[in-house]
Amino acid sequence: MSVNRRTFLKSAAFFGAGLFLPQSILPKRNWLKSVRLADAAVPTLDPTLVPKYSTELVRPPTIPMHSTLIDSQGEPIDYYEIAIQQFQQDILPTGYRPKTTVWSYAVPGKPETQNYPSFTIEATYRRPVRVKWINDLVDSSGNFLPHLLAVDPTLHWANPGGPRDTRPTFTTAPSAYTGPVPLITHVHGAHVGEESDGYPEAWFLPQAKNLPANFFRTGSFYDSLSSKANAKFGQAWEPGSSTHQYPNDQRATTLWYHDHALGITRLNVYAGPAGFYLLRGGPDDLPAGLLPPAPYEVAVVIQDRAFNDDGSLFYPDSRDYFDKVNGVNPADYGGEIDYIPDTDISPIWNPEFFGNVMVVNGKSWPKMTVEKRRYRLRLLNGCNSRTLILKIVANPTDRPATSSLPFWQIGTEGGFLQSPVERTALLLAPAERADVIIDFSNLPVGASLYLINEAADMPFQGGVTGVDYQPADPQTTGQVMRFDVIAATGTDSTLQPYNLPLPAIQHIGKEIRTRKISLNELRSDVIFDSAQNSYGPREAQLGGVSPDGMGMPMMWADPVTESPGVGDTEIWEIHNYTEDAHPIHVHLVMFEVVNREFVEGHAIVPPETWERGFKDTVIAYPEMITRIKATFDLPGRYVWHCHILEHEDNEMMRPYDVLFHEVLPLITKG
Repeated sequence: MSVNRRTFLKSAAFFGAGLFLPQSILPKRNWLKSVRLADAAVPTLDPTLVPKYSTELVRPPTIPMHSTLIDSQGEPIDYYEIAIQQFQQDILPTGYRPKTTVWSYAVPGKPETQNYPSFTIEATYRRPVRVKWINDLVDSSGNFLPHLLAVDPTLHWANPGGPRDTRPTFTTAPSAYTGPVPLITHVHGAHVGEESDGYPEAWFLPQAKNLPANFFRTGSFYDSLSSKANAKFGQAWEPGSSTHQYPNDQRATTLWYHDHALGITRLNVYAGPAGFYLLRGGPDDLPAGLLPPAPYEVAVVIQDRAFNDDGSLFYPDSRDYFDKVNGVNPADYGGEIDYIPDTDISPIWNPEFFGNVMVVNGKSWPKMTVEKRRYRLRLLNGCNSRTLILKIVANPTDRPATSSLPFWQIGTEGGFLQSPVERTALLLAPAERADVIIDFSNLPVGASLYLINEAADMPFQGGVTGVDYQPADPQTTGQVMRFDVIAATGTDSTLQPYNLPLPAIQHIGKEIRTRKISLNELRSDVIFDSAQNSYGPREAQLGGVSPDGMGMPMMWADPVTESPGVGDTEIWEIHNYTEDAHPIHVHLVMFEVVNREFVEGHAIVPPETWERGFKDTVIAYPEMITRIKATFDLPGRYVWHCHILEHEDNEMMRPYDVLFHEVLPLITKG
């Protein structure tokens, strides 16, 4: 099914201090007023009643190592054993509501390490880290724990009940899956072999006493990648776990780890398991003393969540939550839309989800006490679907807000930029990171400033706040956290951010080929209104581009079409045929943003100043071509996908192969 172009954009809008956002036309879909039915479950906790800024920001400590191993060459390896477990935590202010049941990574036998988000892995340049990742989602009796959220069994997903790693077919309307939970961990941004990347079909179930006899215990790639890991590192994978090794042979940077199981990532990550992986040292780091050290360096993950009145997490258990008619009169569809198997619409999956409570490092609307000095914040957008536009302001509800303090961005996903960039507004799509310096030294003791969010409570399309879209609700999702200033306890000897001598960037060399790839949205093939408009969205897909410039959507299970050779440098042209911006993540590589192109008029736009480094996630704007360049240097099977997790879980992910040149002519498709 081809996807037609819409009318393409002709101009760019500039926002704040040079923030480039392509100007969008109004969306066809009625996102802000999606129809929600009386029988659709909604979060019962009113976010406007949740107390703000009563809880201090949690600074996740370093996760303890299990031991130090010695490899065959006599070199040390930092070895960890880390399990995903279920526990309860005060995400909402303590005592305001009961604790929230969540999942996160922890050290087995050390309940004091249970925290959402999980503790941080500290890694050193060229000193390998080996982690035994354990699925410990079992109760005190050793029986498996079901998912906290409703699992849609109609997607192409892990499907332990079989046939595994498929999109099952149904003859009657299915209910939510309630069996054991498949997991596989991916260190996002890691330069690592395929056996340790966390391939979505290498999932595994917990070693529970009551696993159904007919269930698959592991995904279809688990055995082959286990064999490769054992041959490479000499440590076999044990039931209920996988062991990955990270060489840490890349630039010092901010990575993070999270679940990546096929078709269920959105739910697993929403339940909590994610944490920072900080790589330090090497030729692309800065000497000690130039940057704020601990405790003035803080990793910060921002997420949106919704809650029920009993403190439990809320996530939709029906497509009814998102829409029933997608902005079209219900009468056009006969008043009711049936789901699979009567149509091609999945019954539980929602195309996007936006929570109504902002959670920072596992606490709702926290405060951060800061001294009168410079701080280094490693910011991560950990939301499922929400793009953030962050500002630091004096009044948390004024819109449009005037910046009171700039961010000095010094790094992105792939390490330091080529030079510091002053920004009054910080744009972060899901999975993007920003390494920033904030200088509180000129503020008076007792002052308070607020970190706010001016992006919309809807899918990001670009444009200007207040012109092309309404900003997030100033009373709830438009606020993130508060900074409270106290006196400095010592002298700040770090450099002013604009004076930092950031390491030189060794740019990627000349490409040997350019690939045209596409982002597509599919609507129903069987449900049409009286004007013959199809219902949707049904799913999102990646794909290719036809010779006449049309998107060619492809499914996860379609044959691999991207197969660079080992050592090849390629430009990938990402043609976005959808109405929304998508954060595109390519596993294995750190790439450079080459440029963007407005298709109509062929206007070329250079990368933003904050993109002039290495990245692993790039915003592909609607109706534009986004070009990235990467060198693919390790052989194996990897994936590329949209990091809107709801999209990733329903076909907006594709495998790709890095092949030795002698086999390229045998299996590559161009």
